[in-house]
Amino acid sequence: MCGIALFISGIKIDLSLLLPNYTSPSSQFCDLPLVLEDDIKAALQRRGPDSLGTKIVKLYSDGSEFSGELLFIGATLQLRGVNPVVQPLTDELGNVLVYNGEIYGGNQFKSDSNDTEILMQSLERCCSCVSNENVGSTACSEGHIESVPQLLSKIRGPWALIYWQDSSKTLWFGRDAFGRRSLLVHWPTLDDSRLLLSSVSPPSSTKKPYDIEEEKGKTELDFWEELSCGVYSVCITPLKMDGCLVGEVKKHGWTDVGLKELITWERTGIEPKPENLSCYFSECPLIQHDVVSDFSSESDCLRSVPLATANKVLKALTESVKRRTSLNRIYQVYLGNHSQGGYAPIAVLFSGGLDSMIIAALLHQCIDSEYEIDMLNVSFDGESAPDRISARAGLKELQKIAPSRRWNLVEIDADLLKLTFETKHVMTLINPSKTYMDLNIGLALWLAAGGDGWLYQETSGNDGIQYQRVKFKSMARILLVGSGADEQCAGYGRHKTKFRNKSWLGLHEEMKLDMQRIWKRNLGRDDRCISDNGKEARFPFLDEDVIRTLLDIPLWEIADLDKPSGVGDKKILREVARLLGLDEVALLPKRAIQFGSRIARESNRKNFGSNRAANQASAGSVAIHRHHQTETMLMPELPETQI
Repeated sequence: MCGIALFISGIKIDLSLLLPNYTSPSSQFCDLPLVLEDDIKAALQRRGPDSLGTKIVKLYSDGSEFSGELLFIGATLQLRGVNPVVQPLTDELGNVLVYNGEIYGGNQFKSDSNDTEILMQSLERCCSCVSNENVGSTACSEGHIESVPQLLSKIRGPWALIYWQDSSKTLWFGRDAFGRRSLLVHWPTLDDSRLLLSSVSPPSSTKKPYDIEEEKGKTELDFWEELSCGVYSVCITPLKMDGCLVGEVKKHGWTDVGLKELITWERTGIEPKPENLSCYFSECPLIQHDVVSDFSSESDCLRSVPLATANKVLKALTESVKRRTSLNRIYQVYLGNHSQGGYAPIAVLFSGGLDSMIIAALLHQCIDSEYEIDMLNVSFDGESAPDRISARAGLKELQKIAPSRRWNLVEIDADLLKLTFETKHVMTLINPSKTYMDLNIGLALWLAAGGDGWLYQETSGNDGIQYQRVKFKSMARILLVGSGADEQCAGYGRHKTKFRNKSWLGLHEEMKLDMQRIWKRNLGRDDRCISDNGKEARFPFLDEDVIRTLLDIPLWEIADLDKPSGVGDKKILREVARLLGLDEVALLPKRAIQFGSRIARESNRKNFGSNRAANQASAGSVAIHRHHQTETMLMPELPETQI
């Protein structure tokens, strides 16, 4: 899809159920609003949508006197469906929908259907009741008819949504349980009394800091915050005292049992016992006819992953990639209009590491052989960056298992010192995230998603076959990203630390925390940075069935952090890689994009003087001061405040 937004003005917003200590602004009008409709539309237009539209719903306090309005904005990147769709969608009942997402299950739709149209039809059939209970519950008083939260709880796939249900004068909005699509919220303040929702943070919202007085001095307030995952309603009614309109905000709990199990992220097998390990004897190739080759081999075998388990994960991942890469009929038309010779409809964010290699190998199995596959690799240190080295090695390994496929390794070179304008722009995209780590990751993702780099092309001449480096820009509008693999399979260094200090239970709790905060720390930021290039990010490792499959596997089969890096971390995915014929990548250690691309090192040198000074200051978690964001983007001195 592309992006959505909403402006609510002239309505008193009651947040008492959602934020008990919240004080509502006395005025419902903003003389000098910081963010305007044109700001949001310009930010969405940068994404290269196929269409962008608006819809205004006017509301009246007593049936005749105008009181407030809802302004919907919808930008559509048309990738699914048969016919072009322009958002916002409206129907004859007065309902309005803007939707940014994909539906891979849980709702009735055909492969050539447009997700937004199908969802609109389903929402029309929902009951108009809103629970009168407090936050966390939803009830439908109309019998068998589904409520809006019940319908949204069933959707499998990433989504963010804003929906006006005219019959109940209720606004519904929210994002999926893992936050795979960005949705920012501005709750009403004294500076701007409007309620705003947006997929993007326009530059205007970072131009002016909001300060509040606290005991220790002034504290900056962000205009936007990441909307926490869930379904919200704003029921709009006249206020009895003065007749003005008031909107009461509620948050509703997920109603789908399976989804609630995924959110709680509990697994039954956390700490291994001797009887858990005994089952490996029957599957170990080293143990036959009651003969064991040696003790060390037996020990390795006892800690291995059963073949059936690895195959189960492989199957789930294959289906996940297949769901995210089926080329819809309307996209086929797009390919026909834009293809010049070979064409890559889908790209992979590619480091040559374990996660991206698995995705690339599965993508090869899921799309027709006539298509090329673009692999986007960014480096801030030319050919010396670890990710550039592993990407070239990964290309050779993929060519071995799929020699008939045309693999395009797009090498995107960057010099951080020359990216002043780009850095300022990415700072607006990652907002409200504001640490150097966020900026480093965001800039690397943004440049990679742009797909503007170099290819090595084979040429023939008198001297035989030679390779020439030529300019190349990926035109793929779908980008597969490996987010969620490290969180679910213990790929981070902190997982090893937690395991060393608090054993299996401590590791489980750390992984659970990672999954329950991934919406806030990672996915909204990443979605905004990638979408800015007219690409749609899709996350195969965060498919609901993949998450369920991994949770059903005992933790000791997921990872074995007693073993060295590159062996025990993400152990289950290393077995999946071997099943795909990727033996070399199965032994590579984990590297985050900010380190593998070398942007973290260059950022440390630029902003802190050296890697050593940055490490002493825990540079990754240091917040960038707001005035530096909007002026030079350079840090002339080390900030004292860390978050």
